[in-house]
Amino acid sequence: MTPESKPSLRVASWNIHKAVGTDLRRDTERVLAGIAALRADIVALQEADKRLGDRPSALPRDQIASLTGLEPLPVGRNAVSLGWHGNALLARPGIHLTGVEHLDLPGHEPRGAVIVDLDTPAPLRVVAVHLGLLRSARRAQIDAIKAALNRRPARPTVILGDFNEHSRRVGLGRLATPFVILPTAATFPSRRPILPLDRIVHSPDLDLVPLGHVPTKGHQPSDHQPLLAELRWR
Repeated sequence: MTPESKPSLRVASWNIHKAVGTDLRRDTERVLAGIAALRADIVALQEADKRLGDRPSALPRDQIASLTGLEPLPVGRNAVSLGWHGNALLARPGIHLTGVEHLDLPGHEPRGAVIVDLDTPAPLRVVAVHLGLLRSARRAQIDAIKAALNRRPARPTVILGDFNEHSRRVGLGRLATPFVILPTAATFPSRRPILPLDRIVHSPDLDLVPLGHVPTKGHQPSDHQPLLAELRWR
């Protein structure tokens, strides 16, 4: 089987900043249009829920499918949240959830990750994550995610999220074994990105190639740019 004949998916990660753009306006249609423009099969969103109360979704759930072609996976823990600790997952129709684990991550800030097994053309596990602002907390959070993955049967895995970390060697070095940190463009701040805070990390039994995207002109839908990659099974 040639690489071109192996099954593939487009995966993306985007911190949507609760749909508040660089003009400080909450514009959900602008964010949904940005998601649709990625033409991804699986999208991990960070800050997809508001912070207060029951943490209701920052996006209108009844418009997501019609405006993006993607459906929210059921990873929220109540009827109003789109995600867990703001981590949400959207997927192309036909991709179904077969297993989910919610992780509370260590640190002073409330942070979490979602681990899902998906019914895709070949076995796939996706981790959606938003790590903390302190490097010491991020290191402990990465260790917690690796420990959770080690408790599960091995499966091709991709980790998508806002890692809040610009250093691959110092801040993310403990991920380099056994994972691959995909070299990707800077994503923050969105109008003139200089920091690669958002990351795509994968197990060595997958091949991922970063894909470019065309940012919207003028004010951006979020303070982060999205990341996009093509995933193939080896």
